[in-house]
Amino acid sequence: MVPPRFAQSASGATPPDLGKLAEDLVAQWLVAQGWLILHRRWRCRWGELDLVAQEAASCHLAFVEVKARSSGNWDADGLLAITPQKQTKLWRTAQLFLATFPELADRPCRFDVALVSCRRSARLTSQASASIQLRQPVVISGYCLSLQHYLVEAFEG
Repeated sequence: MVPPRFAQSASGATPPDLGKLAEDLVAQWLVAQGWLILHRRWRCRWGELDLVAQEAASCHLAFVEVKARSSGNWDADGLLAITPQKQTKLWRTAQLFLATFPELADRPCRFDVALVSCRRSARLTSQASASIQLRQPVVISGYCLSLQHYLVEAFEG
């Protein structure tokens, strides 16, 4: 994975957006699993969809919520942040997405959740990796990231 480039300010490098790094990691993993990434960070008045992916073989759509957390977090690696209110917000956002792209509206859809752990790393450069594996750390832009869990159909819309 090619590390993303970040803008720099007069005081030095801008810290990386850990959410975006985690989304990049999950997107790369999904592509390796045979999915196409249709949209990243799709926004509307209801909120944001982190990733919208389509399974190449079946044309199923997945609206993927990515949660990045450091070790010792209080919310079960981000899973507890997917409250009923958050689920409703994601569901409404997905509805508006499908209304915006009616050619996708008849496809089977699901809501997946990806839980990514992150911590600072002494290494600043990316590790060469043929593919992203579950629970295998990858260093990107000075952070060690690992896709800990990928929950298929984590909740219903």
